[in-house]
Amino acid sequence: MFATLRNTLPRQLSRAYSTAAGGAKSGNGLLWASLATGGVLVGGYYYTRSKEAQTNEAPVTKALDPKSFTPFKLKEKVPINHDTSLFRFELEPNQELGLDITSCFVVKAKLDGDEKPTIRPYTPVSPQHVRGHFDMVVKNYPQGKMSSHIHNLTPGDVLEIKGPIPKHPYKANEFKEIGMIAGGSGITPMLQLVQHVLADPNDHTKMTLVFANKSENDIILRSTFDKFAQEHPDRFRVFYVVDKASSADWKGETGYITKDMVKKYMPSPDQGNVLVSVCGPIPMMKLVSGAKAPDFSQGEVGGIFKELGYSSSQVFKF
Repeated sequence: MFATLRNTLPRQLSRAYSTAAGGAKSGNGLLWASLATGGVLVGGYYYTRSKEAQTNEAPVTKALDPKSFTPFKLKEKVPINHDTSLFRFELEPNQELGLDITSCFVVKAKLDGDEKPTIRPYTPVSPQHVRGHFDMVVKNYPQGKMSSHIHNLTPGDVLEIKGPIPKHPYKANEFKEIGMIAGGSGITPMLQLVQHVLADPNDHTKMTLVFANKSENDIILRSTFDKFAQEHPDRFRVFYVVDKASSADWKGETGYITKDMVKKYMPSPDQGNVLVSVCGPIPMMKLVSGAKAPDFSQGEVGGIFKELGYSSSQVFKF
C-alpha cells in the first residue's frame, strides 16, 4: 500500500491544496500516510504549493517562544519503519512554527519520576513557512528517555517546546557547494536545509549528502531524498552507507565513514568556498569532524575533516 501511496503523492497533494488553504486540515488520511512513508515534502512541492495557498490570508503569527516552553498538542502519529515515526503537532490556521534555516528547538518533559526535567534538541522536518501544523521525525532509541517518551505520546497529548535555537544561519548562494554527512536521526537538520535550498530556484548552491545507517531498513525518508536527486540532478546528490549489506543487490557503500568516502563525495577544502556539515551519533561525529566542545560550541575541527585539511570556517557540526 505504501508504495502505491508514494506513486500517487503529487496527485493527492494537488487535491489537498485545492480544498484546504494555508496547510489547514484536509481530512485526507491517504495524503497524511503518503507524507509519512517517503513522500515527505517531495521536491519542494509541499513547500511551494502551501505558500501559494496561503496568499491573501490573515497576518501570520509565530508559535515558538524563545524565552519559555509552550505546550503543543499532538494531532497524529504515523510509523515510518520499525523504530521511527512521524509526529504532527497542531498550530493555529495562520501560525507558522517560527524557525529560521538552520535552527532547531528543545523539548522538555519530566520522565521516570526524575526531580529535574529532561531537555533534548530536535529539528522538525516540515517546511519553514507551512501553517497549521509542524512535523517531527523521531527515532526511538532503546536507552533514549526523551525519544521513548515522544513515542509513547498519543493524539491529544502535549509536548513542551522552546525555540528557535539558531544553528548555522543560511544565506542563499553563500557557498558554492555544501557537503553533508548524517547518521541515523541526524538526518533531520540536513532535510531542513536541502528542502529549503531546492525550493528556491534562485539558489544555485550544490549539495551532496552521505547518509549512514545500520541497515537498508533503517534509512528513513529515502524516497524523499531520491526524489530530490531525480528532480534536481545538477543541484543535489545523495549516497547511502550501511554497516553491512543485507543482500547482493545493495549498490551503496558499506562499513563506517572513511577518509576515502569523504574525499570521494564531499567538496574538497581546496575549493575554498565550501561547507561540510555533520550530524549523528557522538562516535560518528568524533570520527568525521571531531566532537563539539564541552559547552556544545563547535570546538576544534578534528577527525577525518582535520586530516583532509578543512578549516574551521568550512566545517559545521549540528
